[in-house]
Formats: sequence, C-alpha cells, structure tokens
Amino acid sequence: MSVEDRRSCMDLVKQAKASGAGRAASCQVLEVSLRTLERWEKDPDKGDQRRGPDTVPAHGLSEEERRAIVEVSNSSAYRDLSPGQIIAQLADSGRYLGSESSFYRVLKQNDLLTHRQKSKAHVHSRPRDLTFQKSQ
Repeated sequence: MSVEDRRSCMDLVKQAKASGAGRAASCQVLEVSLRTLERWEKDPDKGDQRRGPDTVPAHGLSEEERRAIVEVSNSSAYRDLSPGQIIAQLADSGRYLGSESSFYRVLKQNDLLTHRQKSKAHVHSRPRDLTFQKSQ
C-alpha cells in the first residue's frame, strides 16, 4: 500500500470518528487492523518496512558454488548417486562444496533431483499377486 493510500485511510478514519463511529469499526470496514493504523499515524511517511523475499542471506552460496554443485552432481562419477552419497564421497576425497541440504536445494532449483543420466529412468512395476490354483 502506498503512502497516499495510507494517508487516505487515515483521513477516512478521522472523518468517521468525527461523525461518531469508532476507530475499530472504521478499521474493520477498511480491512486494516487498528494496530496498523496506529503505526501509520506514528510515522505516516515511513512506507513499507518489510524486507521481503529479495534479500539474500550473507552466508548463502555464490553463483560459482552453485554451478560447481551442479557440475559435480552431473559428472559421470556422481550422476547416479543421491546428494547424501555425493557428499560422503566428496568428504572422503577431502573436498567440500556444501552441506547435504544445500545440494538438495540447488538440485531442486535446477530440476535435477530426478534421474540425471542420459539413459531412461528405471520404472518400477508391482509384482503380480500370488494366486493359488486348486489341484484336481
């Protein structure tokens, strides 16, 4: 909601209060909580202070590290292994690219959690039920 919208909401609530309506009822009609209105009145020019999803954690993986995880996971030595097995084998060789959850996250973002080989994925078919035949 823009600053102008906030100001118009505050003006509407003031008009309603001058006409005899309560602040809580006015806020309910405007679908704004009373606490939000109080916060807006405290500092009307502040704007939206939410950080939102565009922030990146300081300890997040860089694009180069993500690329390395994808390359290793798609290499012929590791493409048929799960991220947990890849982590274990890399640890045995003294190499660390990221945690297991980081591997899962990066592979999921790149749609690589499924079959990563060029061959067709194995399709499991349920075995037929065991049936007994009557002997005659």
